[in-house]
Amino acid sequence: MDGIDDAPASASRAGAHDESALALVVDDDDEIRELICDYLAGMGYRTRGAANGREMWSRLDEGVDLVILDLMLPGEDGLSLCRTLRDRRSLPVIMISARGACSERIIGLEIGADDYLAKPFDPRELLARVRAVLRRSAPRQDARPPASPSVPDDAERRFAGWRLNLRTRRLQSPEGRSFELPRSDFMVLQALSASPDRIVSRNMLSRQAFGRDHLPGDRAIDVCISRLRRLLEDEARRPRFIRTVRNEGYLLELSADAG
Repeated sequence: MDGIDDAPASASRAGAHDESALALVVDDDDEIRELICDYLAGMGYRTRGAANGREMWSRLDEGVDLVILDLMLPGEDGLSLCRTLRDRRSLPVIMISARGACSERIIGLEIGADDYLAKPFDPRELLARVRAVLRRSAPRQDARPPASPSVPDDAERRFAGWRLNLRTRRLQSPEGRSFELPRSDFMVLQALSASPDRIVSRNMLSRQAFGRDHLPGDRAIDVCISRLRRLLEDEARRPRFIRTVRNEGYLLELSADAG
């Protein structure tokens, strides 16, 4: 069919340690929505469906762990919903759309989606992306991470007056303003701050943030860097902290660290 390809019912369930997670599928196409819900339910996930933004908001308080969000929806579209959702909640979002152009994917990632999948797609690929996104988002908000004497609850990294809390994913400015970062942006900044003044390759950043190797033409990491620069830099086009090293990657320069 147009939106989702048929897949063998015997698709592997190996490694699905997160199969108790609740996925909310938001798509106005009843058949596609039900097929996705049925497929994920068959793999052990709990699922809910919503046909539009109003239904999505009404179901979010049911303990949702992941939102699979169609771009083209009646009323408020998926891009607008994703932007508002990112401002209000800390939930991973996989955007799906029949619009598979690179520019559409970039827009989806720029406004905060954790991944983007073009229709038609093999449900096994969706399953793999669901698992990857949930792995990256662990530990879940309702699960306290194991105690570690080397990583206290208030563990943070500091640079030039900025503070990145490694437990809460909150970034605090020198003036005291607090920002909750999207997971992908947090993972990128965490990786850069773990190796200050050293080049971190796009491939390494892609593995940290998205669980996949960087491919030619993939701008997902560049989008994360762009969002971080808009927060951190006085002039995003003339960055002081996050430097681009052409053909190699990025580095977080801490030589001016005043924190």
